[in-house]
Amino acid sequence: MLMRASADLPASRLDNGLKRLSKAANHSLLWFVVAAVLATGKGPFRRGALRGLAAIAGASASANLVGKSLFPRRRPAADLIPPERRLSKRPTSSSFPSGHSASAAAFATAVALESPRAGAVVAPLAAAVAYSRVHTGVHWPTDVVAGAAVGVGAAYLTRRWWPLGVNEPASAYEHADLTALQDGDGLVVVVNPSSGIGPDPTPRIVEEWPKAQVVTVEDLGDLPEAKALGVAGGDGTVAAVAAVAAERDLPLVLVPSGTLNHFARDVGITGLHDTAQAVADGVGVRVDLAQVNGQWFVNTASLGGYPDMVRIREKLQQRWGKWPAAAMALFRVLQRARPLEMTIDGDRHLVWLLFVGNGPYRPKGFAPTMRPRLDDGLLDVRYVRADRRFSRTRFFLGALLGALEHSRTYRHLEVASLNVEVHGPPISIATDGEVRDKATHFRFRSRAAALGIYRP
Repeated sequence: MLMRASADLPASRLDNGLKRLSKAANHSLLWFVVAAVLATGKGPFRRGALRGLAAIAGASASANLVGKSLFPRRRPAADLIPPERRLSKRPTSSSFPSGHSASAAAFATAVALESPRAGAVVAPLAAAVAYSRVHTGVHWPTDVVAGAAVGVGAAYLTRRWWPLGVNEPASAYEHADLTALQDGDGLVVVVNPSSGIGPDPTPRIVEEWPKAQVVTVEDLGDLPEAKALGVAGGDGTVAAVAAVAAERDLPLVLVPSGTLNHFARDVGITGLHDTAQAVADGVGVRVDLAQVNGQWFVNTASLGGYPDMVRIREKLQQRWGKWPAAAMALFRVLQRARPLEMTIDGDRHLVWLLFVGNGPYRPKGFAPTMRPRLDDGLLDVRYVRADRRFSRTRFFLGALLGALEHSRTYRHLEVASLNVEVHGPPISIATDGEVRDKATHFRFRSRAAALGIYRP
């Protein structure tokens, strides 16, 4: 009945437009373009683009590889609709469910989960793509409904291993000793102009704090006396300046200007305007830091394949760009990975990879993406055991299904300190994305309330 009602619609200019739209969505090319546009934005727009692509992967596989194989169905006869509305190349696969509808619904739903505003813009386009499959006579209405249901389910399933972006800052300790710095008087700001993909933040910093002294990362070892230390750069630069601030017991003024800004995001600072308001008001918090062999880190440290991945990525990224280089580096590392024999707090294991976070991360699987607390005085310790049968395969399956916390190959601990002894030649450790010196013994500990930081 619905198919007949659509076929009986009078000819209009929409016929040609819906044909073009339907073709544009072939192989999800339309959604890749929309994702590229969204990715030029920040925060929820970029996260929505990435979540949308992940949802498309799940929806497309479910609809095209599984659904069409299990439920073969003839497509509507071509003569049901007028010739001018028919696609020049009709698909020959099973009609049920609609793969185009699955991808469209998956992308729109995933984007809306991260950014309702962006989702409101994408949703009508997704609905038009879904209807175009009926309008052009290649799907029954029930195919479209089923495909849309698959897409919505795939989008919501991404939350199992990738929690939604959290807008609330991590909890932290109260800080009653901060003072307001008018025009940046007494503030020394360390700037790394090569961090991130945006312009050099120095002009904006000078404009906001005309009395502040701005230096480069090359001056980090010889910083002048100050009332507070500031930093504008990525997480590696932030960690280096935070270490100096913690050792001098100086508050940190954070200006996020890196690519990802994990620490700033968790602390609750999204840009210079946040920091400037806090500095003017003299308000902030104290947060935990962590150390390994005396080396401070603000986010994470890791042993195993990750330091190798960082080295390979750095070699490839000048030619291929950061994200393609990271994907290629991960693939190479997984191919060549060898387990490490180590003793972790007295227990000897074979381990593929060991991760240590400054503070408890969530989710509990091996894809830590958010940190709700920076006031627990704990380390988040995760490792994948290699002394179980088919451990690598079980790890991959658990990660794919978001069920690692139930796997015997995966361990998750929250402790105040950790001792790791590697049996064999010295290996590198990576902290906050930077590869450090090699060693065979690694002493990790949480330093509660080690750093004061200006925060609104």
